[in-house]
Amino acid sequence: MRTMTRVCFMLRVRPELMGEYVERHRAVWPTMLEAIRDAGRRNYSIFLATDGTLVGYYETDDDAEAARRLAEDPRTVAWEAESARFFVDLRGARADQGMPQLTEVFHLEDQLGALDD
Repeated sequence: MRTMTRVCFMLRVRPELMGEYVERHRAVWPTMLEAIRDAGRRNYSIFLATDGTLVGYYETDDDAEAARRLAEDPRTVAWEAESARFFVDLRGARADQGMPQLTEVFHLEDQLGALDD
């Protein structure tokens, strides 16, 4: 049986670049979309608050493997290099590698499923 992992992360977009960041994500490069998919990330969404707080969410079967595959995929190099300037406090890491993950503390379907057991 396949084990699915839900991943949520936070970053901060530089306030002066928020409009450009949003515009850039209206049409992500097809090669980048394919690289994300091919790495094993799916159901991927990014949310942006007016203060620059960015929250992302995706699902994957193996997050470490997906991260490794993205890091090694030549299709991601240019996108990640251009994206680095949008974020505060990445400390030189690529955004897809330096994003602090949040701990999941509640999931409705998991708890409803436990009621049925």
